[in-house]
Amino acid sequence: MSDYQLIPNPRHATFTPVASPAIGRWILLQKSFSDALQEAVGRFAQAASCAFNRPIEVTAGKPHSGEAFLVIAPMDASLDAQRYTLTRVGGGAVRLAGGSEAALFWGLQTLEQLVRLSAPRLPNFKIDDWPDLEARGYMLDVSRCKVPTMETLYRLVDQLAGLKYNQLQLYMEHTFAYSAHERVWAESSPFTAQEILELDRYCRDRFIELVPNQNSFGHLERWLKFPEYRDLAECPDGYTAPWSVTTCSPGVLYPDKKALQFLDGLYDELLPNFSSPYFNIGCDETWELGQGRSKKRAEKIGKHEVYVEFLLKIFKLVKKHNRIPMFWGDIVLQTPEVISRLPQDIVAVSWGYEANHPFAKETAAFAEAGIPYYVAPGTSAWNSLSGRTANCLGNIQSAVENAVKNHGKGMLMTDWGDGGNHQYPPVTWLGITAGAALAWACKANCHNDWAKALSFYWADDPTNKVGEFLVALGHLPDCFEKPGCNATLYGLASRYGAEELMRGQCKEAKVSEVDTCLAKLDKACAILSGSNPQIVDNQLFIKELQGAATMIRMGLLNLRRALAPTQADNSALRTLILRVIGEHEQLWLSRNRAGGLAESAGYFRNILKELD
Repeated sequence: MSDYQLIPNPRHATFTPVASPAIGRWILLQKSFSDALQEAVGRFAQAASCAFNRPIEVTAGKPHSGEAFLVIAPMDASLDAQRYTLTRVGGGAVRLAGGSEAALFWGLQTLEQLVRLSAPRLPNFKIDDWPDLEARGYMLDVSRCKVPTMETLYRLVDQLAGLKYNQLQLYMEHTFAYSAHERVWAESSPFTAQEILELDRYCRDRFIELVPNQNSFGHLERWLKFPEYRDLAECPDGYTAPWSVTTCSPGVLYPDKKALQFLDGLYDELLPNFSSPYFNIGCDETWELGQGRSKKRAEKIGKHEVYVEFLLKIFKLVKKHNRIPMFWGDIVLQTPEVISRLPQDIVAVSWGYEANHPFAKETAAFAEAGIPYYVAPGTSAWNSLSGRTANCLGNIQSAVENAVKNHGKGMLMTDWGDGGNHQYPPVTWLGITAGAALAWACKANCHNDWAKALSFYWADDPTNKVGEFLVALGHLPDCFEKPGCNATLYGLASRYGAEELMRGQCKEAKVSEVDTCLAKLDKACAILSGSNPQIVDNQLFIKELQGAATMIRMGLLNLRRALAPTQADNSALRTLILRVIGEHEQLWLSRNRAGGLAESAGYFRNILKELD
C-alpha cells in the first residue's frame, strides 16, 4: 500500500506487489448516465491517454475491436449512495461500481491517482471505499480583502473534486454585487450573479454542491460603517470588544423587523443563483449584542435569549426562501440549554481552530438535542504566513473523530483570511488535504506521509521536496515556547508595530527563540531549492513559496525589533518590507482581483511609517 498512497487513502484496499502493463483501449459507460458523469469520464479518458501515451476512448456501445480498459457498471442499489468499488484482476480491465453517480465519480478520482502513480503499468487491486462523513465541505473566506478570479476558483473546484470534497462555500459579508448596495461592495471586486450561476454549474458538473453563505447577524462592519446603514446597527456609535481597549466599529444588526426586511432583500437577490437546498447564515461572534439598542431587553430576558429570538426569526425567513439554514453554533453553545429549543430542520456548525478545541463536548451537545451538525476545523493558515502543521493536523483529527463518534452530518474545512489575508495558497494545502482525507476515512489516513501527499497531489514533484518544505514551514511556530493562539507570532509581527505587539501574545517571545526560528527558516528554504514541481504554473508556485518565506523573515525581524529595539537594523528591515510589498502586490494579482489589495498591503505600509 505504501507505494500507492492515495489522497484520500481508501478504507479497504489490497494491491498486488508487482504491476503489469495496462491494457485496453475502451472505457465502457452507460448511456443513462448524466451529462456531468459522462463529461467526467471524458476528462478521465484524456488524463489516462496522456499518462499511457496512447488513446483511451469512451463509448456506450459494444466495441467489436479492442479490449476494455475500464468498465463502469450501472448504479448498484446494493451499495450505499457514497460507496464505490474498484477492481482489477489478472491484468485485465478495471471495473468500477457505485451506489450513485457521485460515488462513481469519486471512484474515477481514485483511479486517476492510481494511473498517475503507476503508468505505464497498473497493479491488480481490490478497493471498497466509502466516507466517514456524508458532507465534506471547504469554506473559503472571500470577504477579508482577497476575492479570487474565476479562473482561480475553477481550478480550486477541480482540486477539491479530486480530493472527494462534495461541498464548497464562499464566505461572504459584502462581496456579492447586490444591485441596490453598490456603496458597500464598490471597492471589493465582488462576485456578480452571473459568475455565481456559472460557478454553481461548474461545481455541479464535478459533484460539488455550492452552498450560499452570507453572514446575517454579526460581522457586518463593512455595511454598518456607512451612514445609510447605521440605523440597522445594534451599536451605531461603536462598542468595546472583549479584546480591545478602543472603540470598535459597529458590526452586529439590531434584531428588529427592519433588520429582517434588510436580510429578506439580500436573500431575494442572492439565493436563486444557487441550486443547493442549504444556506449558511453565519450568525457568529455577535460581540456587541446587548450593549446598545437591545440593552434593556437583554437586561430583562438575557442577552442569549435576545440572540435566540432573532436567530429563530432568521430561520423562518430562510425557510420562506425554501432553504435549510446552517449557522455557526458558538453562541448557542454558550448556553446549551437553548439548543433543545432549536428546530431540527437546520444544521448547526461547531467551529474551533486549536488542536485542544472541545469538539467532544460541543458535538455531544448537538447530538443529544437531535440537531444535525457539522464540525468546522481550520487550515491554520490565516494569521500565520506559514501554516501551523502540528496544530492543523491535531485540530482536524479531533474534529472528525468527534463528529464520527457523535453521528455528525459533515465537516466544513474553514480557510479564513483574517488580518489582510497574507497567506499564499500553498500554505493552505496541508489543511485542505488532511481535511479531505480524514473526513473521508480517518483511520486509513491519520498516519499519512503528508509531505509526500502534498508533493504528489498539488505540485507533481517527484523529489517530495515541496511537501517537505511546506510541512517544515508549518513547524516554525514550534520554535517558541508560547507559539501563539489562532496565529503565529511572526504572522502578527508582519502587520503590527512594536507598541501593539508588546500588548499582545508577542510580548511572551524571547529574542533567542526568534533567532532559532530564523535559522530553521533558512534550513527550510534549503529544502525548497532541491524541489522539482512539474505543474503548469510551477514558476508562479515557486514564487509564492519564496514570497511566503520572505514575509515570514520580515515578521521575525520586526518581532525581534519589538523585543530588542536597541539591537534592530531599521534600515535593513525597511528594505525588506519594501520588497515584501512589491512581491505581494505582484503575486496577489496573479490569482485574485484587485479589490482589497490596497488594504492588505496597507498593513505592511503601516510598519514602514513606524520606521521613518
